[in-house]
Amino acid sequence: MKKSLVLGFFDGVHKAHRAVIESVLNCSDEVTLLTFKESPALYFGHKAEYVLSRKDSVNKIKSLGVNEVVELVFSEIADISAENYLENIVNTYKPNFISTGFNHTFGFNKTGNPEFLKKNESKYGYKYICTPPVEVNGEVVSSTLIRNYIKQGKIEYANTLLESNFTLEGTVVHGAKLGRTIGFPTANIKYPDNIVKLPFGVYSAMINNKKTVMNWGMKPTVNNTQEPVVEAHILGFDGDLYGQDIRIEVLKQIRCEQKFGSLDELKTQIHEDIKKC
Repeated sequence: MKKSLVLGFFDGVHKAHRAVIESVLNCSDEVTLLTFKESPALYFGHKAEYVLSRKDSVNKIKSLGVNEVVELVFSEIADISAENYLENIVNTYKPNFISTGFNHTFGFNKTGNPEFLKKNESKYGYKYICTPPVEVNGEVVSSTLIRNYIKQGKIEYANTLLESNFTLEGTVVHGAKLGRTIGFPTANIKYPDNIVKLPFGVYSAMINNKKTVMNWGMKPTVNNTQEPVVEAHILGFDGDLYGQDIRIEVLKQIRCEQKFGSLDELKTQIHEDIKKC
């Protein structure tokens, strides 16, 4: 039985991540992917902004044909030398192949890298596969690039690189119910913690394959919220979703957030937003 190990964090499981995983699928009977429960950035005191929740990332990885996803705790291995880390994973998983992206590093002071893995092939008896950069429109695909697109509201670009739709998930909570009084009832959720933030604005979206207009922001026209909220108006839907978990697939930014002079102006604009959606 041919076994493979894939190494990396794989936030978002985007186009380049898929290339790393797919590089071993055809030559392996069993593929194990080693990742982390949380972003290594947290260990170094930085903020973690995920493209996908870890649960969604793991599910996406498995859907590609990976047999097992092992989530390590980064703090427990941060001070291990590259040599010891490599020896540990080889002894544990006995891989015939190890696959990483071109810029993957590991071990104390990041001394483990593609050159290190290549150099140790004979010593540990595996074949190393290094996936080169994946470029789209002259840009190297990365989680950082996708996060930047999302922060700029360039959702179509981000979704193309993700090869799936950027998604917000949450439990529907009670809001001010103003939308219902003006003819546009909404399902409200809290923006998921640690997920990269979209700019405030109105977006074309989908919920359960139903066209949706999503607003994310401070609702400046009515000024009745102390913190930003996600409001989703599902076209043609009039049911009760309170307490239910929903997934909002964000497709495109329609416009930036703006303040209107009256509720009538807001209603007129919402009609225009629905047409664009």
